[in-house]
Parts: sequence; C-alpha cells; structure tokens
Amino acid sequence: MDDREALKRRVCEAVDGHGQRIIGIGEAIMDAPELGFKEQKTAARVREVFEAAGLRCEAGLAITGVRAVLRGGRPGPTVALMGELDALVVPGHPRADPATGAAHACGHNAQIAGLAGAAMALAASGVAKHLAGNIVFFAVPAEEYVEIEYRHGLVKAGQTSFLCGKPELIERGHFDDVDMALMIHSSSPEMNGGTTGANASLNGFIAKSIRFVGRASHAGAAPEQGVNALAAAHVALAAIHAQRDLFRDEDCVRVHPIITRGGDLVNIVPADVRLETYVRGRTPDAIAAAADMVDRSLRGAALALGCRVEIETVPGDLPLVNDDALAAVYRRTATTLFGEDAYQQYPHAGGATDAGDLSQIMPVLHPMMTGASGEVHGTAWHIADHDAGYLMPARALAMMAIDLLGDDAAEARAVLAAHRPAMSKQAYLASQRAVFRAEVYDGMHAGDAA
Repeated sequence: MDDREALKRRVCEAVDGHGQRIIGIGEAIMDAPELGFKEQKTAARVREVFEAAGLRCEAGLAITGVRAVLRGGRPGPTVALMGELDALVVPGHPRADPATGAAHACGHNAQIAGLAGAAMALAASGVAKHLAGNIVFFAVPAEEYVEIEYRHGLVKAGQTSFLCGKPELIERGHFDDVDMALMIHSSSPEMNGGTTGANASLNGFIAKSIRFVGRASHAGAAPEQGVNALAAAHVALAAIHAQRDLFRDEDCVRVHPIITRGGDLVNIVPADVRLETYVRGRTPDAIAAAADMVDRSLRGAALALGCRVEIETVPGDLPLVNDDALAAVYRRTATTLFGEDAYQQYPHAGGATDAGDLSQIMPVLHPMMTGASGEVHGTAWHIADHDAGYLMPARALAMMAIDLLGDDAAEARAVLAAHRPAMSKQAYLASQRAVFRAEVYDGMHAGDAA
C-alpha cells in the first residue's frame, strides 16, 4: 500500500473528527459576511483556528490576510492552500448583513471552512513529518471586485497598491516563498451541473469608473441651457452595444456597465452622471482592444452631447490558467472522493478571479466542487449539503497536499519542472501598475481649435 494512501486516510479521519466544528465555522461566517479589506471578524476567526491547531500565524497581511505554515519533515517545495475571506453585495439575500448588504453568495465561507478543516486535520494527524516541503494555509482578502471607489481610495491613500487581495499579497512579498497554490471554489447544479471539475481557463478584466459632466439647468423652463450628462451616458452605452458583434467569439469579451448615479433631481438637467464597468476578455490583448473600444465610445458620447467625460481605469484580475499537472493530481483526488466519473473538464468561462494573477507567475489550480444550491451571486445561494460543501473541500485540500509533498515531493517537483510561468513577479507588477490611468476628454470644447 502506498504510504501516501495511508496518510490520506489519516487526514480524512481527522477531518471527520473535526466535522461539526468545520461546519460551524462555515455557517458562522455565512451569518457574519464582510466586504473586501474589511474582513476583521472573519480573519480573527481564522487566526483563532490556526493558533488552536498549534500553528504559528501572521495576521494583518494586506490589511486582513492570515497566513500559517506547517513544516514538513524534510526540505522541499511549498504548497499554498487558500481560502477567501470576503463576501459580495447582495442586499436581498436572506443572510445578508442588513447594514452593508454583504452576503456570502459565492461560497467563500465554504472556502474558509475547507481551509480551516484542512489545517486542523493536517496539524492534528501528524502527517507533516512524512512530507518533504511546507504547507502554507492562507486566508486571503478581497477577491470579490466590489466597492471600486472605496478600494481606489485605499490605493490613493497609500494603504494598498492594488484593488484585490492576491495582487496586494504578491506585491508585499507574501507569496515569495510559495511554489504553487490551490483552492476549491463552491459550485451548485445551477452553476456547473457536475460534482467537481476545473475550467481550462477564466477571463481577466480591467475596471473603469466614468463620470460625465454636463451643465445643470431647469429641465422644464430652460432645458436648452443645460448639457445633459445622462443623455451622454445613454449614447455611450448605445455605442458600446453597437460594437458587440465585432468581438471575436474566441476572445470571450464581456462589457457590462452600470449607471451608479443618474443625476440629482428630476426637474434639473442631469449634470453629474457616473458609471462603472468591467471590460473582460480571455487574454490581455483582447481586454486591451475592448477597453480601447469602450474609451472611444465614451469620448464619442461626450463629443456628441458637448460635455466632459472623466475615465479612471484600474487593474482588475488577469486571466486564470489552471495548471494541467496540478489538475491531473486533483482529478485523482476527485476520483477517490466521488467516484470514477465525477470529475469534469469544463471549458473556458467568462468569470474572473484574482487567482488568475497568481497563475501568471506560478502553478495554480482553482477547481469547482458541489455542495451549494442556487445561482452564484444570487439571493438563493447557500451551502445546501454540509458534507459536500464544507467537509469535502477540507478532505480534498489535505489529500492534495499529501499527494504533492509525499514520496519526497515527487509530484510537486514534477509540477514545477513542467511549468513555464507567463511572467516574472517583477514583470507582473509592472504590467498591472501600468493599467492605472486617468483621462479627461472635454467634448464641450473639442471643436474650438477647428
């Protein structure tokens, strides 16, 4: 019998022994959702779990991140197991925070429960002495890309360099000693249909905050004296929509703007109108081309209505590319846990995650696992099956760590030997910093020189 199989049985027994506590962690976090870079209570809960397991940990990383290390018996690679701390804004969710609208409608509470369960089981079972290398347990902040204005304010104030947690942790050096990273995202029949699997890749995106500035006047008595910024926004949205059939299908471009402020009073010509949008795509080149189209549409609308447009562009997530060798290891784990036909290879998908940023500089795996019910990011989302949603991720993460670092870390070394990172950390940081830009286009006076 492979020693790794005996070690994996031992950690699964440890997960079962801590089962009710793991479920309790997931449900408690579900009832106390916090938004990104504000996850103080959730981070404190994770720290308490790590310390109770006898793990020395660091807290306050990128404001709220928590990190602990379990050292193996021999030198070898370092594998990071990750879970995300934050919720997103779904005000109608039955378990949303009534003050902030935050809700765990994406399953991050299950990620943290699974991470905590894996940490407890791997520490309690004593398997680390049989492994070559280290396991980092990393609760990371701010994956959901919400509250753009607030987060951009953190950047402007020098409190962060980026608007998402993993890029910020990369920038601060907290992944410098990590060789590969993996996490498990909750899924539901409505989301993916199958029991478990991994997408080949996911989109990346950049984000834009837009302000059209017109001239206020009485909407009934003197509309001709005004410049309607809301009309400019409508023209911009129409111009973006008119170009959708020009996107190549293989680029998986998604542009989905919203109006966050439509004016001040109904009897005043709107003079201050604001929008936000993501510009998503399968590759950085596709994102850049689509972003250029959006900017042209915004400028054209400002020129057509004779107003000013202010465009702030900030980096979002880079495309996720799941590592094939890590996926092969996970497929064996999934077969053990769920049966021969459980694992599915999903195609490219239009969503995004800041795990994509990590995947540009190291091997990363971000599979999906069932256990939830409802539409993701919707009001009905919850962990319906506690064993599948909370305990199975803990078992899978712990088993993956043993597979990768057992047998003198032969699997982890093979993953690293086969991997070719898309860019260095330095090149990654430079490329993302370069995305930040602000433009003002004055359509009121664009024709004056002529």
